[in-house]
Amino acid sequence: MTKYTESRIREFILDDHPCVMAQSVIADESVCIEEFEGINNDKSHRKLLEKLKLYIDRQELDSKSFESFIAVFKNDKFISEVAFESALWKLLTDLHHLDDSSWDASTSKNPADANFSFSLHNTSFYIIGMHQGASRFARKAPYTMIVFNLHQQFEKLREIGRYDRVRDLIRRRDKSYQGSINPMLADFGTRSEARQYSGRKVDENWKCPYQFNTDK
Repeated sequence: MTKYTESRIREFILDDHPCVMAQSVIADESVCIEEFEGINNDKSHRKLLEKLKLYIDRQELDSKSFESFIAVFKNDKFISEVAFESALWKLLTDLHHLDDSSWDASTSKNPADANFSFSLHNTSFYIIGMHQGASRFARKAPYTMIVFNLHQQFEKLREIGRYDRVRDLIRRRDKSYQGSINPMLADFGTRSEARQYSGRKVDENWKCPYQFNTDK
C-alpha cells in the first residue's frame, strides 16, 4: 500500500468523521490497514483470512487495546449500494467457507437473529462496509473498504460503562454530519446487526442473501 493511499484513508476518518471510536484508533495508531487485490479474488480471501488471524492473536496478547482492521480493495469501485452489498456478503460467505474454525459460541450464526455477529477464527466481528457510492457520508470512503471490529470490544465498553455515552455521541455527530441519524443503527441484541453491515438503508422485509447456520 502506498503512503498516499493510507494517508487518504486516515484523512477520511480524522476529517470530522462522526465515529469517535474510529477517530481514536486512527489517532492512536491502533489500526491495521491492509490492501488486497480484489473483493471477489480467491487469493485475496485467503490472504485476508490469514491477516485476520494475526490481528486476532495480537489482541489476545493485549486484551486492553482497542484496534480495528481495515481491508482495502482499491481495484473495486461501486456506485450502486445494492452491488456493493452483494459483493460484501459474497466476500463474507467465501471467508466463512475457507475458515476451519467453528462459529463463536457467544453470538448467533443466524443472520435473522438479534444476537447475530459475523464470526471468523471462532471470533465475532462487527462489520462496517464503506465505498464510494454510499449514501451515508460516514460510509462514503475514498476506496472500497471493509472494517472488522472485534465484537468483544463493544462488550468491553459496556463492562466499563462507556458504551451508552460513546453511542449517543456518535449518533449526535452523525446527525450533525448528515442531518439525520443513520436509520439502520440499533444496539446489539435488539435486531440483527447484519442489516447494518453494507450501510444501505433496507426495510423490514430485508433478508441476508446468505446463510451461515446450516453448517459448522
